[in-house]
Amino acid sequence: MPNKSASKATTPATVQAAKPSSAPPDPAQPAVKKKPSSAEIAAQIVAGSAEPGLAYYARALEDENPHTAGVAARVLEEVVNLKPELCAPHIERFVRVLMGQSPRAVQASATTLPLLAKVAPAKVARHLEKLRNGFDAATDVGKEGMVRTFVALCLASVAYQKRVVDVLERALGSAEPRTLQRWTELVLPALKGEPHAQARSVVEQRLPEIPRPIAEKIGDFLGIRLRPSRFPVG
Repeated sequence: MPNKSASKATTPATVQAAKPSSAPPDPAQPAVKKKPSSAEIAAQIVAGSAEPGLAYYARALEDENPHTAGVAARVLEEVVNLKPELCAPHIERFVRVLMGQSPRAVQASATTLPLLAKVAPAKVARHLEKLRNGFDAATDVGKEGMVRTFVALCLASVAYQKRVVDVLERALGSAEPRTLQRWTELVLPALKGEPHAQARSVVEQRLPEIPRPIAEKIGDFLGIRLRPSRFPVG
């Protein structure tokens, strides 16, 4: 009699796929808090209710992490537009950052220092030598911030003119044409007497060497008509 192998029939286990829960959120669970914007943080700083406060963001402007420095830059720009005098205790830091190489931090300092030079010129002027000496090595954005800071100081008091006119002449003498046009319209109205004449002379001497369309716009601003013979042919 043949051996019958009693084989047990195996039925595969049925695995029921788990269905995603469609239960509504538990109202007892706290909602995810939205991060405040730079403008909201700045408003809290001005109101005196921010935590952390302004000093934290001023320090963070020099942070090695670009994201941290970028957040600080945006907050500080908002604060200086709302209440610039709050940033006055941090002028030394802004001066140091303006001469640095971190693009976003330099931009924030270039925005902040000219405004501080309007509301606290004497405090900014304490750092004039450092700014003057750092001009040539600064980035283009840094130089823009320095020129605007020097102009703000000259508008605050004619006493600052003689201390910055040599740097302003150097700036006008080396600026690329479009920047020269912008700085001419910014710098010359801020200067009086001999400093004005010196700076204007630098601009006039550069007119034949820059593209004629820009030179003509500068000439119109200066109130002079340019002769074609002053420009190279071709």
